[in-house]
Amino acid sequence: MAGAATRRTDSRQTPKHRTLAERAVAELQEAILNGELAPGQPLHLERLARQLEMSPMPVREAVRQLERLGLAEHVPHRGARVSQLSVEDLRQTYQARLLLETLAVREAAERFGDEEASLATQRLAEHVAASRAGDLRGGRLAHAEFHLGLYEASGSHWLPRLIRPLWQNSERYRIASLAGRGSIERRRREHQRILDACIRRDPDGAEAALRAHLVLTANLVARRMGVDDLFDAS
Repeated sequence: MAGAATRRTDSRQTPKHRTLAERAVAELQEAILNGELAPGQPLHLERLARQLEMSPMPVREAVRQLERLGLAEHVPHRGARVSQLSVEDLRQTYQARLLLETLAVREAAERFGDEEASLATQRLAEHVAASRAGDLRGGRLAHAEFHLGLYEASGSHWLPRLIRPLWQNSERYRIASLAGRGSIERRRREHQRILDACIRRDPDGAEAALRAHLVLTANLVARRMGVDDLFDAS
């Protein structure tokens, strides 16, 4: 697995209480999201353990966790593999995201204060800067922090927990909608509209802006997969 040495360095800098299984989850998850581990690729425990420089036991637990997140799947008599991408899975993933995330952003907009606005503005700036610099990993992490930070501002203990696995799965599809600087500027404007509505404490505006953003992203991915739009953009 290319780049494993770099991720191991990062892992050593994480808190000491992080278990080997948690390290393995983080590193395998990153490899799946950045395409190092491709859809359908077998997850051989012994090989992954050697690459991650740990025993197979924490890797086995990590793969089980990835299965619970939907990033890996177990094939009878063959073992685990990276989950396949499909149009139906894309549709179901974004359908669930639309239900949960629009609810979360509505509640966030009703509670949004100066601290939340400052943090979200900073995260959006980091996302744009990383994207413009061609830093795909940094851009992806900042993008997640921006969105999930908004949902955490909802005050709900459950909504962010429910959204996170859907988010992780959708990131594998979302990369297909990224195409050049025009895409970066389009996404910046979409994110800014969501943030502006939250700052105004406008739940309807925040929901509408987020819904438009998610629908456009899902439809762009669908087109790149060779099918018609999945959701009505009107």
